[in-house]
Amino acid sequence: MNRPTKRSTPHNSKSPGDEVIRQTRTPRRVLVLGATGYIGGRLVPRLLQAGHEVRAGVRRPEKLKQVPWAADVDVRTVDLDTGRGLDDSLDGIDTAYYLVHSMGSGGDFEAAEAEAARRFASAAASAGVRRIVYLGGLHPEGRELSKHMRSRANVGRILLDSEVDAIVFNAGIIIGSGSASFEMVRHLALTFRWMPAPDWVANRVEPLSVRDALYYLLSAADVEGAVNRSFDIGSRQILTYADVMRAFAAVAGLKPRHVIALPLPAPTLSGIWVGLVTPLPFALTLPLVQSLQEDAVASSHEVDEVIRPPESGLIEFGDAVRLALRREVEGAVDTNWDADAGGLDEAAQPLPNDPQWSGRRIFTDERSTTIAGLSTAEVWPVVEGVGGSNGWYSWPLAWRVRGIWDKAVGGAGLNRGRRLPDTLRIGDPVDWWRVEQLERNSRLLLRAEMKVSGHAWLEFTLTDSAGGCEYHQTATFIPTGVRGRIYWALVAPFHRFIFPAMAKNIAAEARRRMRR
Repeated sequence: MNRPTKRSTPHNSKSPGDEVIRQTRTPRRVLVLGATGYIGGRLVPRLLQAGHEVRAGVRRPEKLKQVPWAADVDVRTVDLDTGRGLDDSLDGIDTAYYLVHSMGSGGDFEAAEAEAARRFASAAASAGVRRIVYLGGLHPEGRELSKHMRSRANVGRILLDSEVDAIVFNAGIIIGSGSASFEMVRHLALTFRWMPAPDWVANRVEPLSVRDALYYLLSAADVEGAVNRSFDIGSRQILTYADVMRAFAAVAGLKPRHVIALPLPAPTLSGIWVGLVTPLPFALTLPLVQSLQEDAVASSHEVDEVIRPPESGLIEFGDAVRLALRREVEGAVDTNWDADAGGLDEAAQPLPNDPQWSGRRIFTDERSTTIAGLSTAEVWPVVEGVGGSNGWYSWPLAWRVRGIWDKAVGGAGLNRGRRLPDTLRIGDPVDWWRVEQLERNSRLLLRAEMKVSGHAWLEFTLTDSAGGCEYHQTATFIPTGVRGRIYWALVAPFHRFIFPAMAKNIAAEARRRMRR
């Protein structure tokens, strides 16, 4: 793997995990268009922390309901295709962030994006906006670009040619959970140990951590005087896409990945291939792969003349991946956004409105029922007593066969049983499971210790309601590689019978015990 010959700034005592959002000397009224997007959703809280007054312009305001900063911003409805709400959202704004880019592929796609950019620039000029900030993509000059890269470059030129001062940043792949390019790398590396890949994996790229991308965007609001320039931004570390996937695997603790470049130059075919082997939708993989057909390396570091690099230095690829994966420790089922996750790089972590394909591939089987007339305290003894001699309340023969299979391949099987027949504590074995979390009368989480290509959990939760006890049962499986996905595909048909029967029979057993 290629290493940078120098860093933008020397290392100091700060680590890549440290971050301080400095208070701005000049608080401004800021508009973020694209606040529901990957970058916009992470920029808004930084602008707030820096002391700016933030307005979010979005097409569908309901998409912001779950984000932790929703109550701290002024939300306006804006439709850039028609211009509806644009003048209202720009009224009184000092700095406007234009962070919108459609991944559509209609015939008039480029023309529509160009028209929306012109409409926005004209409205910004009429409103007296001081500066426009835009994030485009790194691309070589003088080469034929893909439709999407060409459109992004054109939007940047339109904004620079407008009456409003503009700062246009061009970045390569952004490293952080939820970034489309990062998720593509993640899923390819997790799926394949021997990875057949299109020939674009030999192209050079300059990755940029999401934190550093946000640092530049945030800093643009504080730059004084007229700028009206385009700047390439990157980590100053140049890799190939094959290097990126190998390095991701190393940081993620996977076995070494071997990337085999195949003569598949056609971007449409390679986009289809990526769509088939990852959970990313075809509507995203096709334009994404088309944009990877050329090198994505900064042509200069002129941005340093306007915005100094972060004090602790730009984050290298390996550290950026570590920050992105920090919350995805083994055994962690809950990957929801936690606004109070102290010490974590929130920029690199998932947000509630991130797409479903971001993060590791997770398969689940969920079953719920209301056990009428019973309380959680009355149902809990049945839940706490699962396994061992009490069995699993569904298809005993299937559980025995699975236990024999697990034992045959070196696993625990069903032989371990339980420590006690009716009481559990954290750390106890339950057949091939182990108790990971336990809240009496409320929640039981079992982690599988069977031999399988992945990680599995079985969770039971109980809550009281007016109708009785609300019973919820969830089986979760995170596959490792192709074998893990094949395993889930093979056992999923049996889950359609086993897990509904388990929920039904646990409810029936709880009622039977109460009648005794």
